[in-house]
Amino acid sequence: MSATVTRISMTPVKGLALHHPEEVELTPSGVPGDRTFFLVDQHGRLISATRLGALVSARAVHDADAGTLSLAFAGGDVVCEVIDVGEPEPVRFFGLRLEAMPVRGPFSAALSELTGVPVRLMLRPPTRPGVDRGATGAVTLISGASLRRLAAQAGAETIDGRRFRMTFELDGVDAHAEDDWVGGEVAVGDARVRITGHVGRCALTTRNPDTGDVDFPTLRVLKDYRGDVPSTEPLAIGVAAAVVRPGRVRVGDVVAVVDGAG
Repeated sequence: MSATVTRISMTPVKGLALHHPEEVELTPSGVPGDRTFFLVDQHGRLISATRLGALVSARAVHDADAGTLSLAFAGGDVVCEVIDVGEPEPVRFFGLRLEAMPVRGPFSAALSELTGVPVRLMLRPPTRPGVDRGATGAVTLISGASLRRLAAQAGAETIDGRRFRMTFELDGVDAHAEDDWVGGEVAVGDARVRITGHVGRCALTTRNPDTGDVDFPTLRVLKDYRGDVPSTEPLAIGVAAAVVRPGRVRVGDVVAVVDGAG
């Protein structure tokens, strides 16, 4: 089996609009700069575009060398400041309790105005990968054939892969071929990853990736045709992976199983 990388996705702020670089340097923590920042609610709990769809309409640019962050909003407003952080404080990141640093300045107020809900921007701890599953799921992969199969099951012509916010989209394999990679290793460009499990989907996949509006019954369709498929997470499409050999990955690079799980 071999396929090719067709799109790479990342974002400096979890839940905001995706960037699509032509190449990235994959590390054991995933793509450097991916989800360096995240949002919490007034109780210190992680909150994202799953609940606040409007977040996907804002685009963040993080210049790590200059130490700046900018947020560009659909209406044309831009907020850009040097990053200034406060003392670490406890927050809840899914089931974990982390010490994260609040980002001072205008960012939280601007994002609160966008969503209509009080939110605070936080800088994630450097020891914690920005991805949901930690280092064991530092990157995610999904095939174009799987997306086309999902669209067909829903009676739609196409479905935008950005809904799923996967690190790598690829083409050249059958629909859901990636299911069979769990437990094995896959070469992705110059890197190599171990497929650790399936990626269960949440309500964010029902939202339009540009506006955040709910406009596609992703979870219902997955339940109807994949609800009985054995998987490590429910309503799964795509897979998560740990990086076992860092390296550069470019759009157009080969993706190949090197140690299959069967």
